[in-house]
Amino acid sequence: MIKKVLAIGVLAALSVGCKTSKPVAEAPATEKKGDFKPYNKVITAEAISDKGLFITHKVDDKLYFEIPDSLFNKDMLWVSRIAKVPSGYGGGYVNAGSKVNEQVVRWSKRGKNVDIKVMSFENQSDEESPIYKSVKANNFEPILYSAKIETMKADSSAYVIDVTSLFEDEVAAINGMDASAKKRYKVRRLDKSRSYIEDVNSFPQNVEVRHVMTYEAEQPPERGQASTISMLMNQSMVLLPEDKMMSRIADYRVGWFTTGKYDYNSDALKSDDYRIINKWRLVPKDIEAYKNGELVEPVKPIVYYLDPATPERWRPYFKKGIEDWNKAFEKAGFKNAIIAKDPPSKEEDPDFSPEDVRYSVVRYVASTTRNAVGPSVVDPRTGEIIESDIIWYHNHLRSYRNRFMIEAGAQNPNARTLETPEEEIGEMMRMVIAHEVGHALGLPHNMKASAAYPTDSLRSAEFTQKYGLTPSIMDYARVNYVAQPEDKGVRYIRMMGPYDLYAINWGYRYLPEAKTSEDEKESLDKWILEKAGDPVYEFGGGYGGVDPQAQRESLGKDQVKASEYGLANMKKVVPNLIKWTTKDGYGYDELEEVYRELIGLWRGYLYHVVTNVGGVYETRKTSDQEGAVYTPVPDDIQEGAVKFLNENAFTTPDWLLNKDILDRIESNGAIERIQSLQSRVLNYLLNEDRLLRMIENQQLHDNDYAVIELLEDLRKGIFAELYNGKKVDAYRRNLQRSYVAIAIDYINKLEEDDDVATTDIIALMRGELETLQSQLNRMQYSTSDRLSRYHYKDLIARIEKAFTAK
Repeated sequence: MIKKVLAIGVLAALSVGCKTSKPVAEAPATEKKGDFKPYNKVITAEAISDKGLFITHKVDDKLYFEIPDSLFNKDMLWVSRIAKVPSGYGGGYVNAGSKVNEQVVRWSKRGKNVDIKVMSFENQSDEESPIYKSVKANNFEPILYSAKIETMKADSSAYVIDVTSLFEDEVAAINGMDASAKKRYKVRRLDKSRSYIEDVNSFPQNVEVRHVMTYEAEQPPERGQASTISMLMNQSMVLLPEDKMMSRIADYRVGWFTTGKYDYNSDALKSDDYRIINKWRLVPKDIEAYKNGELVEPVKPIVYYLDPATPERWRPYFKKGIEDWNKAFEKAGFKNAIIAKDPPSKEEDPDFSPEDVRYSVVRYVASTTRNAVGPSVVDPRTGEIIESDIIWYHNHLRSYRNRFMIEAGAQNPNARTLETPEEEIGEMMRMVIAHEVGHALGLPHNMKASAAYPTDSLRSAEFTQKYGLTPSIMDYARVNYVAQPEDKGVRYIRMMGPYDLYAINWGYRYLPEAKTSEDEKESLDKWILEKAGDPVYEFGGGYGGVDPQAQRESLGKDQVKASEYGLANMKKVVPNLIKWTTKDGYGYDELEEVYRELIGLWRGYLYHVVTNVGGVYETRKTSDQEGAVYTPVPDDIQEGAVKFLNENAFTTPDWLLNKDILDRIESNGAIERIQSLQSRVLNYLLNEDRLLRMIENQQLHDNDYAVIELLEDLRKGIFAELYNGKKVDAYRRNLQRSYVAIAIDYINKLEEDDDVATTDIIALMRGELETLQSQLNRMQYSTSDRLSRYHYKDLIARIEKAFTAK
């Protein structure tokens, strides 16, 4: 999962290199008119040295870089990551391997000093054009670090500098803790006595430094951390290729991770801002055969090695997940474009290390984190992916096991156990790896893909076995929760689909005749237009919460129907959870874990429905395509969504409040938990942006289902007991108070000079509260339950207080 996201970086921090460090023999040095110390006085016989991009030397507690003269002013990508993080840091959302910064640097010699300059390639101009001087003058490179030259080689071919303070002091550009974290944990200072360089490895194309940073903090993430926050940082410096790959210009109609550019040589009346896609450099070995439509191997295939720590049991599934992408690359004209390999033995490659940028590795991390990520190292000058490390955290399968039980347990007997059969769990692992490799190839999430398939098609064995759950493996569609118990032979686990083949062809097909990026655009546009209007080939990132057809975890075109199916299955699962999750002689930890995750998935089903209300469909188009980009969700779908919410979100979920389960996992908390969930759904439904979209859509598109209809439907649903005279239970009382509180909060914004004060929302909420107050006054005695009457009186008092205060 993973963690949108643009994923750039070297995750070399999670595995220690296996190289043997030995002192580097050096010819006697001569002083240069006393400017520098003799070489052997700086790099002594006790030095632990490592040859690679730079020769690195550890002398006592100092670290020296010996920089060849040939590498000055060369572009290098510097990636800073947190290799190890204290428990609870960042609220648990910052994991080992999290990138904190990446930048292109150049080492440059300035007199007796060496500087590290931070370069930018965002702003561009032809060096021969008059504006080039202005672009350079207005993008002056900052100096990240400077050190004096300590000594030099006898032949003046390399200079030695002390870089200890670069890693032991607090240098903001490579620091693991930003200003907000320091404020959150009340950090006083970096303690240099407890900050040190732990390890350094130099490889032919990169240098890796691991260093510990320790901060004094008044409020560390957890109490047991003794007013201290320590983290292990990994700094990766990667030499970028001088032979630059030709970039491919991005198009927002096809999903790709991209790098932004500004071209000041544009003929337009402004700089031309555009984006290029991030992709590996794949060139056919036989150009003529490729032109003739034959499948051709690339000059340099994409190779992933498995981490030596990967359990033997799971290696076949990892390899299949990687090489599944060959099907997509064949669509782009390549065969054997991506290869999965076991880690080489010491005899096969004694210098193999996952930290070496020459190797892309699927890392298997012993961590309780439930996640997998697929970042990559990208050359920001061209968008070329240089290297990638897929991270698989050990406990990630636990999430899939639980989800399989919750969402498929009613339909699939193999899901009714904590020991999920290897066939199913291996297939899940394979598809997770395939998903993460998709990211590493340049593809972002495509949350719109799932809406291409009719919801009821996911109940068909023939359809799902052929087409999967969604047209793209890059969608979040983990388990088929739509299928019902009577549907036999259905596929339950996602797989690669037609969109993935289309996107890889669009991004990776080699165009031999094209000499520039602009030369490719006609062909790229043609491929998109050939698929225009077919929802299978549409892209939507799923961010913003506006388009109900581009949502995380949703399945099928009809989100209301899909959630109905999902809830029907959940109601069958809950009564069986004790039997499926417990074992003689053990407690109820597993039951509690699965039950709480089930509640989270139920909330997700509700959110999928809410997004339809005030929702807007987005179909990405360019100006040469007919039709609108944005279209409001039809009235009947919005009205049906609110009906679903009244019946399933705002009624008391008796099916979920299973006494047998609750008596085993908690002494109390059910009421508060349901209140929190229902209130969050209600707040999401009555979100200001949603209401404003509904107001605008009514005005511009003559939508009949407007805010006033929404509020009336909610009042009749949430306060149904007021009209039928029934008792109001504790859950419903909390919900009704939440509704009144939300409306009052909007009215209060009138006095806060809030932007909402200039909209219709306050008038609508005031009118709704007046209607509710009138009905409460008139019908409060329609129930014989005394607590319900007290509750109604309390609501009346709250509304009166709100009006009186204004």
